[in-house]
Amino acid sequence: MLDRITNILVVGIGGQGVMTAAEMLARTALSQGYDVKKTEVAGMAQRGGVVSSHIRFGPKVYSPQIDPGEADLLIGFEAAEALRWLPYLRPTGVAMVNTLRIAPPVVSVGLYDYPVDPIGELAAFGVEVHSFDAGAIADQLGNPKLVNTIMLGAISDHLPFPADALKDCIMEGFRAYKPKLAEINAQAFAAGREAGRV
Repeated sequence: MLDRITNILVVGIGGQGVMTAAEMLARTALSQGYDVKKTEVAGMAQRGGVVSSHIRFGPKVYSPQIDPGEADLLIGFEAAEALRWLPYLRPTGVAMVNTLRIAPPVVSVGLYDYPVDPIGELAAFGVEVHSFDAGAIADQLGNPKLVNTIMLGAISDHLPFPADALKDCIMEGFRAYKPKLAEINAQAFAAGREAGRV
């Protein structure tokens, strides 16, 4: 049993499954006996807007908010969003990043420039960065909606509970509501685990 609080930050663009991934992580932590707090910030929750979710779990958690420099895991569904949230990651933390590049509305309206090399900039800070194209893996498996499960598989070896606990929680959901998708999501989780180890 974990005696300290684990802080996980999930960030991306609306429509990518950020909220669902956060919910799966929170449910799994609850199933493992942890006290869990979660918050979701959807700047523009509709497809295309930036979205973030804080998940904190441990023996007793009083606030869902992760302070800058305190995240153990940064899960970036989109490369520039991962870079934008880098100040929240602790120096010993891990960034798991989908190499997908989507210019959020603040870029398309000219308020910000999209970084030239967001993954390179992340790595330059000296934190542990794992990056891969989750969309390409999903396409190889035949379903672009698998990105969410792939990202969860990728971070499963960095959690304070067994990877199978997270996988079982995901599979439970699919077996209950979309049984036809259970097997392909099991494959996506395994593919994500492989990708996250590179």
